[in-house]
Amino acid sequence: MNIPVKRISSGKLFQGDRVIWAVFFLLSMISIVEVFSAASSLSYSTGNYMAPLFKQISFLAVGTAVVWFFHAIPCRYFKIIPVVMLPTCIVLLIITLFLGERLNEGSRWLNIFGISFQPSELAKGVVVITVALMLANLQHENGADRRALKYVLTATGIVCLLIFPENLSTAAILFATVYIMMFIGRVPMVQLAKVALFFVAMGLGVLLLVRALPSTALNEVPLLHRAETWVNRVDDHGSKDLSPMEYLEEHPQEAHANIAIASSNIVGKLPGNSEQRDRLAHAYSDFIYAIIIEEMGIWGAFFVVFLYIVLLFRAGRIASRCERNFPAFLIMGLALLMVLQAMVNMLVAVGLVPITGQPLPLISRGGTSTIINCIYFGMMLSVSRYARRNRDAAAKSETPAAAADPLAKEFQSNVGLI
Repeated sequence: MNIPVKRISSGKLFQGDRVIWAVFFLLSMISIVEVFSAASSLSYSTGNYMAPLFKQISFLAVGTAVVWFFHAIPCRYFKIIPVVMLPTCIVLLIITLFLGERLNEGSRWLNIFGISFQPSELAKGVVVITVALMLANLQHENGADRRALKYVLTATGIVCLLIFPENLSTAAILFATVYIMMFIGRVPMVQLAKVALFFVAMGLGVLLLVRALPSTALNEVPLLHRAETWVNRVDDHGSKDLSPMEYLEEHPQEAHANIAIASSNIVGKLPGNSEQRDRLAHAYSDFIYAIIIEEMGIWGAFFVVFLYIVLLFRAGRIASRCERNFPAFLIMGLALLMVLQAMVNMLVAVGLVPITGQPLPLISRGGTSTIINCIYFGMMLSVSRYARRNRDAAAKSETPAAAADPLAKEFQSNVGLI
């Protein structure tokens, strides 16, 4: 007796936007190749050459399952996340601030049941979802309600205030993401200008305070115990009066990253042939982009940048097709968060900005950070499924999606300005 077997096509198994799926798998492939190459120091210390490769593959395999799980959830259910996770993240950040594990002069890690992770990585996504929900609920025909700024800055400010004493760059990336989301969300320009001026004035005030107080007194100022480190990094980055040997001795990470880029000879040395991976302290994380350039050349570097740009523009196109505001703000916020972090990592690797300690999303070696980025990809794919259903329904009814929502046209114009 022949029993009919129902075949499941890949199109039904992996739903959502195919371009975002392609970006996800390409970034994962680059991660496997480059982490295997750049993690030679870990291989030497453990004595197992294949361990870093198998570990990264296992993280990405779990991450792929996470992407699939979240992409199958209707995006409207993500509105529950802020209610549960925002208070949880605030509590975890407070615990980390006082009891967290210290690494690279910062208390950023929390160990729960033997699993170490950075609560700030989780908090970033939760804040973006929270802001997307606030902006969506406070939209009117003439723009966002003026109360939106107060609510958004309250939620974002609490989290950033808990993150920035130990991780200024993460807090800055999160705030920049939220600021752009408010612009897309049609928060009045006057309010946005006042916020920008306030933070510029506050930054100048902190800088003057750091310059005026000695380091011993500065360490006693609440939330500014690492201010001297931040200023030193900026000063060291701007210092160009050192001889090559002095620069190599005093700034080994930046120097070896520059050597890796300069020795690529445009075409690269091919994967596995990096010479600077053994000299860079974080070649598989913070400076993996320098190793990519050394091994894959300028074309490989441009290809990585191209993937993140495609992710951002694809998110904008999907957002413009959404009939409801929350999915549109959500996908734009998550894409901006990952792309801004990627930009900071790459700018550090090529020596354009001071060292920040930001990994390259989905490419750098990592466990919890990889899984969290996979959650972001899953959520974006969930939104793309929603947008596709709306597009198909609009096509059947011959009613353009933009006409269904009076705010759609203005939203699309704001997305196009990014």
